[in-house]
Amino acid sequence: MNPLQQKLDINNERYRIIVSIKEDYLDGKLSLEEGNRILKEKLGTCTPDEFAYAEQSLKGVYKDEEILDKMDDLLNLFDGVLVRAENEYPENHPLWAYLEEINAVEKVALEADELLKQDKFIKNPWLGVFDSLAEWRIHLSRKQNQLYPMLENHGFDRPTRIMWTFDDGVRDAISASYALLREDKYEEFLASVPETLAKLRDLNSKELEVLLPTSFKLLSDKEFVRMSKNDHEIGYAIINAPGLYVVPGINDSAASLNGNAAGQNSAVSNEFLNDLAGLLSKYVGPVGGAQVGKDTVLDVATGKLTLEQINLLFRHLPVDLSYVDENELVKFYSDTPHRIFPRSANVIGREVKNCHPAKSVHVVEEIVEKFRSGEQNQAEFWINKPGLFIYVIYTAVRDENGKFRGVLEMMQDCTHIRELEGSRTLLTWDKTDFVGNTDNNSNDKSLAQEAAEEVDEEPLTTDADGRFHIDAKTTLSNLIKQSPEVVDYLISLNPKFEKLKTPMVKVMAKVATIKMIAERGDFNVDELVGKIDAFINKARK
Repeated sequence: MNPLQQKLDINNERYRIIVSIKEDYLDGKLSLEEGNRILKEKLGTCTPDEFAYAEQSLKGVYKDEEILDKMDDLLNLFDGVLVRAENEYPENHPLWAYLEEINAVEKVALEADELLKQDKFIKNPWLGVFDSLAEWRIHLSRKQNQLYPMLENHGFDRPTRIMWTFDDGVRDAISASYALLREDKYEEFLASVPETLAKLRDLNSKELEVLLPTSFKLLSDKEFVRMSKNDHEIGYAIINAPGLYVVPGINDSAASLNGNAAGQNSAVSNEFLNDLAGLLSKYVGPVGGAQVGKDTVLDVATGKLTLEQINLLFRHLPVDLSYVDENELVKFYSDTPHRIFPRSANVIGREVKNCHPAKSVHVVEEIVEKFRSGEQNQAEFWINKPGLFIYVIYTAVRDENGKFRGVLEMMQDCTHIRELEGSRTLLTWDKTDFVGNTDNNSNDKSLAQEAAEEVDEEPLTTDADGRFHIDAKTTLSNLIKQSPEVVDYLISLNPKFEKLKTPMVKVMAKVATIKMIAERGDFNVDELVGKIDAFINKARK
């Protein structure tokens, strides 16, 4: 019995029956009906973790693509056999948060069902629905950066890779429908919605039936406590951010989140320093007779730096860095405040191929293979969207003897750099930083104003007294149109909103609602609505 089987307490005989019937069905030796009948006779019932472990154990026999194409049929094969999990978790538990999100998005889907029944098409209610559905990528991102790596640490990697493909299908379907809605292609939009909702509900069913109950059985409270902390860094979809998951004896000293970004960053930095100091002490021993600490001066290749200085340098680089070692394991990423894509500490130690969706794994493997062989040394990519240009370069890392030691990824938002013209040779103190030009004193329009003007939507409505109506579904672009100063106001409430001063605002303003902004800033949504309402209506007087 392997370690994963032991953790899940899988009975050998039952396991063999499940695997053999799955294989016979996939090979065409058994029909769906016959396989279902045998399962009922020999097993009676099957738990979610038994089903998932059998899927993991098909590894090497079938390709992921084959399992992916047959996943719905495999679930039908176990119809009336697979025990429906109760999915009851302690309040604020990471899985409890996933469940709350699924319940919340189902209410949004029901709202869409009702809109589909209406004879007359009205755009605004649909915009509200898809503003909420657009947040679902946060739910998927947390799974991919948090839950999946935890499961992979226990050798449970195949189901997560297959699930990631379903994740991408849902994300792409929502994005495609939303784009049709914004482009006023109403007939195409309405035709796309049923399939989009079906994909969303199908994925949620797979989470409820297999992923969440299996995760609850496989992972420890200690792991869930750690996951909860990092989940808050990524954010939540549709629901308000829950409190930290606290287990007496594991995190008695953990304080609940209060939205203070500086405090959170400090905690992350201290954790990094402690881990690095411990690692150095373990492998290089005491320096000058003393243990390595954050203030210990170290000889680096071209200078002398303390651990704290090293950490500060990484955090202030104008680029995001990630390092994968020669064993294809993620070993490091720079935790910069301006990070373009989310990262979680759970990615450390993860196989790099598991950090990417199945459709791009072959590209990752080719890069590593070409770098390892010495055939290539660099690979460039870039993402070019309206108002946003992201540059990515992968570089082979080699030691002084030319031996391959891994891959360094560098990512940078180059939107501002591409917009530069002429020369600047004199010191000029405008509000420019490495992630975008935020010079509010310029005669030119701000990035936020440009972003708002690019979005075609109905203006804010007013009541009889001429007061603007603000609610949780009000978009950022609409707020900016009424008062560009709202960006500075949001930043004053929480430094996390500094990204609204970067080219990212051109993407965010189109879809971000006050509800989404509240969740990213750990605000109560009603409280934030009240604050913005007061600010916008005060500004107009």
